[in-house]
Amino acid sequence: MASASASSRAWRIAENGRATSLVVQLRQRVYVLPWSLFLYAEGTDAEVRAQFHTHTVLVQGAGLTSLLSDVAGQSVSQLAEPDRTAKFTQSTGPQLSALSVSENK
Repeated sequence: MASASASSRAWRIAENGRATSLVVQLRQRVYVLPWSLFLYAEGTDAEVRAQFHTHTVLVQGAGLTSLLSDVAGQSVSQLAEPDRTAKFTQSTGPQLSALSVSENK
């Protein structure tokens, strides 16, 4: 899988190439999930699901194939929920339209 250039990503990558945790910033809550609890990821260009031992992170948008590649390398350090107006903004490159975290039971 080809990875997007750093400037066109809609997420933050660790500077040293591998992050120790993933920070997920929602409007009302912030989650810090250690990569040591990461199990697997799956997805398409429109949706990526990252499964951790305790939580599931669901990302929806466009051009997310490169996100899946970055998650596989555990290099993503931060995902932030887009503003409500982001879905109306036209831009090139990967875009996040929705981000959610659910606790595994």
